[in-house]
Amino acid sequence: MPSFSPRQLILLILLTIVWGINWPIMKLGVQHFPPLSFRAVSMWLALPLIAAVLRYQGLPIAIPRSFWPQLLALAVPNMVMWHCLVISAIPMLSSGRAAILGFTMPIFSAIIGWVVYKERLSGRAWGGVMAALLGVVLLLWHEVGALGSQPIGVFLMLLAAANWALGTQLLRRARMPVPLLTVAFWMVVVGAMALTMGSVLLERNQWHMPDHIAMSAIVFNGVLVLAFAQIVWFFLARNLPPIASTLSVMFIPVLGVFTGAVWLGEILHWQDWTAVGLMVVAIASVLWPSATSTERR
Repeated sequence: MPSFSPRQLILLILLTIVWGINWPIMKLGVQHFPPLSFRAVSMWLALPLIAAVLRYQGLPIAIPRSFWPQLLALAVPNMVMWHCLVISAIPMLSSGRAAILGFTMPIFSAIIGWVVYKERLSGRAWGGVMAALLGVVLLLWHEVGALGSQPIGVFLMLLAAANWALGTQLLRRARMPVPLLTVAFWMVVVGAMALTMGSVLLERNQWHMPDHIAMSAIVFNGVLVLAFAQIVWFFLARNLPPIASTLSVMFIPVLGVFTGAVWLGEILHWQDWTAVGLMVVAIASVLWPSATSTERR
């Protein structure tokens, strides 16, 4: 398992904080604004910021037409399916449990890598996957009744996690002669267009001027979640093996659970606390330097 560079560790910490606290923020946002419209507006807000960074760094914004099909193949699971499914499921579930279901992604990623791409995983990697899986089971222990009454929300979150896992695997293997930030910009464009069309078709009669809670959540999502954290994730997913990049963010749902408890009054049980230790094990399985890497130093 690879060790992380200082830059990657700093980005990982910032990503964890932003994405972790965003689960209760999204829950509040969709309580005050239609879900698909909420995400669409956030994406359109993020695009000028990403474009400004592209211009500041002197990077090209265009992608050769021959690579458009590959761009679309990346954008559909990473942006369209993930964001549409997650934002539609959140009103049906508690923010913490939505985070847990969404972050079953490493399990799907490990399975896809093993079955489809014939990746060989070390015993430590499989140990991390199993620890993460057990943590998910524990965190859902007291939600069985609630989840049983919201089967659609559960299905949507698990489908979102599977799409995110597939998108991560595809992104890792993508070969386009353009900067990653350029690819990310156009993936957000595709996502914004898809969610805008969905909001027009399904939510037009619910449109209204967002109140201060909805506006604050939209700005947080547009600036920090999409313009910053989403790009950071693409960077980590592109430059690290899939199992390392996915398991290393397993603390995000833990943060989501506890911020949901503090901000939204969601009740925690002993399973939540036990799961924290299991998530730390999952993180350590990829962040802790191997004996080989230590000897090389």
